[in-house]
Amino acid sequence: MSYAKVLCVGLVGVTGHLVEVEADLSAGLPAVVISGLPDTALYEARDRVRAAVVNSGQRWPNRRITLNLLPATLPKFGSAFDLAIAAALLGGSGELPLLPLEGVVVLGELGLDGTVRPVRGVLPMVAAAAQAGVGRVIVPVGNAAEAAVIPGVRVRAVDNLHRLVAFVRDGTPLIEPPTAVPAQLDDGPDLADVAGQQLGRRALEVAAAGGHHVALLGPPGAGKTMLAERLPSILPELDDDAALEVTALHSIAGLLPPGGRLLRRPPFQAPHHTATVPSLVGGGSGLARPGAVSLAHRGVLFLDEAPEFSKGALEALRQPLENGRIQLSRSGGGTVYPARTQLVLAANPCPCAKPSGDAHCECTALVRRRYLGRLSGPLLDRIDVQVRLMPVRAAELLAPEGDTEPSATVAARVATARQAAATRWAGLGRRVNAEVDGPHLRRPPWRLPARVTAELRGRLDSGSLSARGFDRVIRIAWIGEWRNSGQSET
Repeated sequence: MSYAKVLCVGLVGVTGHLVEVEADLSAGLPAVVISGLPDTALYEARDRVRAAVVNSGQRWPNRRITLNLLPATLPKFGSAFDLAIAAALLGGSGELPLLPLEGVVVLGELGLDGTVRPVRGVLPMVAAAAQAGVGRVIVPVGNAAEAAVIPGVRVRAVDNLHRLVAFVRDGTPLIEPPTAVPAQLDDGPDLADVAGQQLGRRALEVAAAGGHHVALLGPPGAGKTMLAERLPSILPELDDDAALEVTALHSIAGLLPPGGRLLRRPPFQAPHHTATVPSLVGGGSGLARPGAVSLAHRGVLFLDEAPEFSKGALEALRQPLENGRIQLSRSGGGTVYPARTQLVLAANPCPCAKPSGDAHCECTALVRRRYLGRLSGPLLDRIDVQVRLMPVRAAELLAPEGDTEPSATVAARVATARQAAATRWAGLGRRVNAEVDGPHLRRPPWRLPARVTAELRGRLDSGSLSARGFDRVIRIAWIGEWRNSGQSET
């Protein structure tokens, strides 16, 4: 037999595609040719696979070897094809009977000694295999727990090429994935730690209930960072679909914690103000990888000292904030990553960040305007909740323990509000107020009475409020609806 085929999966963004790895051995000068739009890492697989096959005690065929990855029009990236290539090559040379691998997806990177190493993106790869009707997969032992998360798929693991050869040739059992252990959720920072700032706490609760973006402006020490870091603690846990999306993105980025479990806690990303545009929205050679805005999908993206970020980085966030996704085009291909995150901006009132008043802040009014002017109007127009925080007073700072509500109490109210919103917007396919499109809010049955929107319409006509700002106010107004047993306050 001079031809063999093994199944694998290729990723384009978070979308997986079933790939057929073909191997054909023919007479001619010994050579290895790989076709099917491979990237550099995949093109170098011929050397890795050769060393792994020889060092695993198998015979390398001294023939002309043609490896083709179907569909040939789909770009292929990474080293996850190594193990499938080795199996197809050994099958084509007659060393292995590949009947045990029929209808099985094989994933893994090979070391030169034949070790099978873990790869990124196994979870979305296995999910794609399941959607394509494949019920069995073989993955590196380091990815076994992650792959076993996908229901309806039988997962087996290998730690080296020799184990896979023994399974195919003699039926030697493969490694079972570890038993899933219930995740112990870290409670994280609690709102009870925040002194005072009732306005800021209320703004955070409104933002959590409606999925709104937040801007916190105030002097140093007012609690902006503390509030932002505690927003995830009052957000509901991720449901199965959202958890799968978030876990898949972290799998692609190689950031999954040990154990390979679904991430149930809303993620929190806080890049430094020196972050570049690619680090925020995604980038890298070949196919772009997810950036901080995608890694914060279904969670919180916190930009502390927001005016210190570069203008390009801040403006790059406008499109994903509007659409809930980021589309990246590179020379190696284009991809779309989800980016439905809650943005939290924090900013001091001026560059010196000293207390206001005589003998303290030396910034002029012009300097203050220029500093906050780094946050452009179009960007702030997408921030639903904008709050100015006052300095914390001594009485608030020294208040007895227990005077402030903990995150658990606030989270219960947020969950109730979100449930009401999910019921209200179910017909529109939306879950929170922030996801509702403006046209729906301005048409019956959701259009508010004219007497309620009179001031808003006046501001819109005078130019002090944009059309997006008009819709933003209406979205926030619906937060109070859940308090009156399904009847709008208006």
